Amino acid sequence: MTPEQFRRHGHEVVDWIADYWTRIGSFPVRSPVAPGDVREALPASAPEQGEPISAVLADLDRVVLPGVTHWQHPGFFGYFPANTSGPSVLGDLVSAGLGVQGMSWVTSPAATELEQHVLDWFAELLGLPESFRSTGTGGGVVQDSSSGANLVALLAALHRASGGATVRDGVRPEEYTVYVSAETHSSMEKAVRIAGLGTDAVRIVEVDGDLAMRPAALEARLVRDTARGLKPVLVCATVGTTSTTAIDPLAALGPICQRHGVWLHVDAAYAGVSAVAPELRELQAGVEWADSYTTDAHKWLLTGFDATLFWVADRAALTGALAILPEYLRNSATDAGAVVDYRDWQIELGRRFRALKLWFVLRWYGAEGLRAHVRSGVALAQELAAWAGADDRFEVATPHPLSLVCLRPRWPADVDADVATMTLLERLNDGGEVFLTHTTVRGQVVLRVAIGAPTTTRPHVQRAWALLCDGHDWLAADFAESAAERARQAAALRAAGAAPAPVAVPEPPPHETPLPEVPAAQDETATQVDAQEELAAGEGTAASR
Repeated sequence: MTPEQFRRHGHEVVDWIADYWTRIGSFPVRSPVAPGDVREALPASAPEQGEPISAVLADLDRVVLPGVTHWQHPGFFGYFPANTSGPSVLGDLVSAGLGVQGMSWVTSPAATELEQHVLDWFAELLGLPESFRSTGTGGGVVQDSSSGANLVALLAALHRASGGATVRDGVRPEEYTVYVSAETHSSMEKAVRIAGLGTDAVRIVEVDGDLAMRPAALEARLVRDTARGLKPVLVCATVGTTSTTAIDPLAALGPICQRHGVWLHVDAAYAGVSAVAPELRELQAGVEWADSYTTDAHKWLLTGFDATLFWVADRAALTGALAILPEYLRNSATDAGAVVDYRDWQIELGRRFRALKLWFVLRWYGAEGLRAHVRSGVALAQELAAWAGADDRFEVATPHPLSLVCLRPRWPADVDADVATMTLLERLNDGGEVFLTHTTVRGQVVLRVAIGAPTTTRPHVQRAWALLCDGHDWLAADFAESAAERARQAAALRAAGAAPAPVAVPEPPPHETPLPEVPAAQDETATQVDAQEELAAGEGTAASR
């Protein structure tokens, strides 16, 4: 494809994307296809000859769009939002067009230095400690996901706890321990497995009534494990858990971790970016105690996946765990120690120019535009929670400081509440106007309504609430009718049992004397049968015990 062909067809692709954004609300949010439908629409073999872009675009409409769940849809309230925006797409387009490989400073100095600078900007915008700035002992980097960030944080913590021995000798699974709560994201346990510690190294710390980690419970476990000769390595505290956006008390956990020499990693994948609004920073008070911190710009900050922002307070522990320098990557800038090579800050060697899209987003929206987006989601969530709190059909199940609201529908006592709630969820999602997900809180199923898509406005949240109420009413009416029918059947059975129909006894034939009744005690056959039945019943009871 020549530059001129790219120019022409590039305009077609951009037009297609713009058209998609204008009509996104007309699609069912969740894809209605069945497993295998998309593959069945594709040819069995790859094309032998090239095809025009027009044919590819036609198949985007015919094959791809029916199989897409539309994460940018105004009715998308599932999981957490996965924002993108025009500036983000354009930044990604430039990154793809440049096609640079930013593994080392020398391979593209701008890819490294722009990323350092943008991460310093974000550290300031989020109110993070000075230790996370590239001008100090730490610094930031764009990771592929918070799952990857959790892994590299653990590897850095192991490096520090072992004095570097894990790089030479590997880990000793029976020695090290890692601390999470029941609400911690599963990627932390996965990181523990990948690091070679195994699930038995994980300690699950108790939570309080708001599902936040209990500091006293953490300290008790640290003391107990240390007394047993174990080495606590890392505590993962969460700001905004995936299930309910519970917030662990960093200000209380931090000093405990420092006393015990444990690495404190803060997983703020969803909620961390909310700190662009100063009034929300109190939610992560105590972040200055953190050794590492991660948050996702691709969840709630108008930047397309992947854009995980990750900081460490001591980059030496991170690079000590991950740096390796084969001869073919040596260069004078690296040898002089004058530059940062981001290949030593991540699992992969290669890396895209991810910072460009963040730069585009910041330049287009500015800090105030980002704050406005976050504040809008929070305000809409608080309004939804107020509607639910005033309605006896629903209960707000957990605290909701941000833009996620967990709702527990109320059902009659004789109804299986979890089954009813899941039935309501599927009815809503099958309707195509909205998409919600669920979780469990204290053993009960609740509905998660996560607000944050750039296209979502107050009327869309009002519509979601109306659908929730209508769905609840429809199911409640169905349950009431079923209960009434059961009551009618029970009443009919009771009426039949209370007044049994009389049985006609025929008169004896004329001139014939009725046979005398045989007393039960004299009915030998009946007595034998009764005895056998009692014996069988007794054996059955004994067997059952």
